[in-house]
Amino acid sequence: MTERESGGARVEMPLAELPAWQAFAEAAGQADRRGGTLRVLQAAGLSLDLSTQAQSPALRAAGLALLVARDFDDWRSRLLQGSAVNGTEQRAAWHTALRAEEPPGMAAAKVRDEQDRLRAFVRHLDAEGRFDSVVHIGIGGSDWGPKLVVAALGYAGTRREMRFVANIDGHAIEAGLLGLDPHRTLVVVSSKSFTTVETMSNAQRALQWLREAGIAEPWAQVVAVTANPEAARGMGVAPERIFRFWEWAGGRYSVWSSIGLPIALALGAEALDGLRQGAAAMDEHFATAPPENNMPVQMALTGLVNRNVYGYASLNIAPYDARLMHLVPYLQQLEMESLGKSVDRAGRPVSLPTGPVVWGMPGTDGQHTFFQWLHQGPEGAPVDFIICRDADHPFPEHHRLLVANCLAQREALLKGKSAQTLQAELAAKEPDAARAAWLARHKAHPGGRPSSLIVLPRLNAHALGALLALYEHKVFVQGVLWGINPFDQWGVEYGKILATGIAAELTSGRLAEGHDASTAYWVAQWENGGV
Repeated sequence: MTERESGGARVEMPLAELPAWQAFAEAAGQADRRGGTLRVLQAAGLSLDLSTQAQSPALRAAGLALLVARDFDDWRSRLLQGSAVNGTEQRAAWHTALRAEEPPGMAAAKVRDEQDRLRAFVRHLDAEGRFDSVVHIGIGGSDWGPKLVVAALGYAGTRREMRFVANIDGHAIEAGLLGLDPHRTLVVVSSKSFTTVETMSNAQRALQWLREAGIAEPWAQVVAVTANPEAARGMGVAPERIFRFWEWAGGRYSVWSSIGLPIALALGAEALDGLRQGAAAMDEHFATAPPENNMPVQMALTGLVNRNVYGYASLNIAPYDARLMHLVPYLQQLEMESLGKSVDRAGRPVSLPTGPVVWGMPGTDGQHTFFQWLHQGPEGAPVDFIICRDADHPFPEHHRLLVANCLAQREALLKGKSAQTLQAELAAKEPDAARAAWLARHKAHPGGRPSSLIVLPRLNAHALGALLALYEHKVFVQGVLWGINPFDQWGVEYGKILATGIAAELTSGRLAEGHDASTAYWVAQWENGGV
């Protein structure tokens, strides 16, 4: 049984107690971890090489049985049909509707209308030629997606100079405005609620900057992107410059919505359309491919093997493309905000650790930063290597060396090198046998460390959209398997509440009761003007 009765309601069995999980874990413990069999999946133009992950016929069969035990087909249908898969907020998570060629159901008309309005607005600005710079103000999901895409696809130049401001630190907004002509700058304020403290504070500073430049109607140079258009209108944004998305489009899934406006302003509306088309192609694969050949499903199962059977607490992302500099923080939010949960959907403590720590940076920089730890640290971490088959620059030797480094690091993690082999090699150059043995132990690589390789044909809008959707669906499947809700983020809210209270204390100069000793000390220090 995958479920049991509890107070008259059907409740999922904790994953660790599920017989299908126990069979899966046993099969994973006996699987081949030495890359003896080539295993490459393809979808939406991407290739996924899982050859150096744990694999065996028994593990594959156990993974399929686990999906059945967790009612994966039903959960996938509910996600794609717009049912309320976000239980704590009683919402759909219908980001797939934002990129479908034909948006489904009740969402169709309003999604198409906003997309058409956005395209028309960008075309109007292009024809008018009034603004040659854009300051985009947003944070979290309202920032990482557009910033990632503009950096990835705008490497050869953008139609307008783009500045992205997220942090509440005043240095961020200062740098975002520095050197721009206020009369030729459009300010885009993106906030789902239109109440986010960081975003609204930075927006007020941008308005002040416009006023200081003698602009009588600064709101005429502001565009709002929000799920709360009433709040934007109340602050002074004209209705024709408000672009909306909906509560069922979660922040970290919102780049497909009007949040993608900066992408269209920087690269043209066709870039945003191409991004959506690539994601829609991955959606179609996710919806129809059998589980054994389904890229997001197999990535999710691999992640559970690494996290819960082999005990890896983190996942390294190594994009071998300098243009993907913002991919790691984008995926950090997607994975860690979605999967960092300590209770299951029934409110019980989780029975197994959930999402790993996600970290990394582009290769080859990472090789000179943390690959030493990946190769020889006692813990290690699985690695997702990401690379493009074809480059978009005229330097083939550079791309050849980039590919060689990517493949070599992956092979070294898998194969390792034993102290015995190294000692034999060193003996030919080192006459002191004891020193050769000692040095060999320092140089030894344990090997057997898992990785995946994702190959994009080249870094264009379609391929990037497919890549982001691949990770979205992987995270969803892992949420289903762990029995957690990957679409809420209550842990984010508590600190915000405390910050509001402390900010009021710093303004009033009156220290409230209830702080711990350290917080009380530092609030008092700032209240008194000293540190």
